[in-house]
Amino acid sequence: MRRLGQLVLVLLLLIIIGGIGFFAYAWKPGIDPLPANQQSAQVADAGLIAHGAELASVGYCTSCHTAPGGKELAGGLAVQTPFGTIYSTNITPDPQSGIGAWSEAAFQRAMREGVDREGNHLYPAFPFDHFTHVTDEDNKALYAYLMSRQPVAGDTPANELGFPFNIRMLMAGWKLLFLKQGPLPDDTAQSAEWNRGRYLVEGLAHCAACHTPRNALGAEDGGKAFSGTNIEGWYAYPINVSSPAPVAWTADSLANYLGKGFDVHHGAARGPMAEVTSSLKNVSQDDLHAMATYIVSQMQGAAGAAQPPAGAVIAETAPPQTSDSMTIPAVAKSDDIGSAVFSGACSACHDSGREPPFGGIDLTLSTAVHSDSPQNIVNMVLFGLPASEGQPAGVMPGFAGAIDEDHLVALIDYVRKDFGGGKPAWSNTRQLVKDTLSGKTQPLIYSSDGVRRPPAPLGTSTGATQ
Repeated sequence: MRRLGQLVLVLLLLIIIGGIGFFAYAWKPGIDPLPANQQSAQVADAGLIAHGAELASVGYCTSCHTAPGGKELAGGLAVQTPFGTIYSTNITPDPQSGIGAWSEAAFQRAMREGVDREGNHLYPAFPFDHFTHVTDEDNKALYAYLMSRQPVAGDTPANELGFPFNIRMLMAGWKLLFLKQGPLPDDTAQSAEWNRGRYLVEGLAHCAACHTPRNALGAEDGGKAFSGTNIEGWYAYPINVSSPAPVAWTADSLANYLGKGFDVHHGAARGPMAEVTSSLKNVSQDDLHAMATYIVSQMQGAAGAAQPPAGAVIAETAPPQTSDSMTIPAVAKSDDIGSAVFSGACSACHDSGREPPFGGIDLTLSTAVHSDSPQNIVNMVLFGLPASEGQPAGVMPGFAGAIDEDHLVALIDYVRKDFGGGKPAWSNTRQLVKDTLSGKTQPLIYSSDGVRRPPAPLGTSTGATQ
């Protein structure tokens, strides 16, 4: 008994010592606020601010730090996580509720270490695990840009996290396991463009944050980088060798897609990706091409993407179709429900030959049709691609109130069979349709300009699509 008591005492001491050691490691001091007379005098070189604005576009800062209908960069956007809801912060230069009292050193620490000015650990919903790779020079430009914005007063909602996830200090342990701080060294075996692209993709653009599955602790699974995952009710496709794109991406076509939000051989951006491409339209062509060069290098060797599928309309030198030259082919009668629905509701656009974004993509070219998940097609059929305000852009009607479960399942299974290039039928179509129709899966809907739009109300109608 005496030996057991001694063992328990030793264990207790070790726990106490370990707790003290972790606290010492996890504790971060606050950084003094800027004096009031300096907060209103943040003047920076116009060129530095312009550079920071472009970097902010690479990082989609406005997208995450602006709530629907809210002031730009004033925070309050709800980010749903498996651990609860986290609200983005106010990053305008308001001294009370924003970052107006932050020094450049405080901003650098937040980007590099994920710690705010007061010493609180930030959650990785703010992707500091990517932003840590940003150089001090680029952080300086970002800081100058943010400090030049219009201050907006107003606190953001408190995070809705249960115990123990509401204990910020525990994030120090998460960082010990998963955070690799500092800029990435150049790969001397690669070109300067490739290294520039890696710097942007792995850093500010944080592409892996959406395209990489996460482990039980919410960290990206390093062994499955860019292998695709579900996010915001959509499926972010693999952008590595598992890419399901039926036509191989090139650096030119991907750069075009990133900057314009569509490519004639791959279709239009939708869902969260529309928000990304809307932000990237403000980025230089050189940087877009560098990002595309790096991403395409990750996709090299993707099975089935070397050649276009049979029947696909791909002619780089052919003149684009116009409304005067469009012809809609006659559709043969069929007893197949999916085929009948497609003929009545889809073929007029998708069989027209008119190029995206104003014509429906030839579905033999659609990554969604060749993907491992039909979720994106379910979303598009139900909610479509809403019209953008004040600019010409792709649009697709949603059929949420005009198609029932059976017809939707039949349509999606038909599309996979007829346009999927021999891919096996999806096994979970009906369940995904049920989940989406019931509201269990609630995809966020964006128009091509990256603005969140309320989805059409869900409902059913018998026979409306036949």
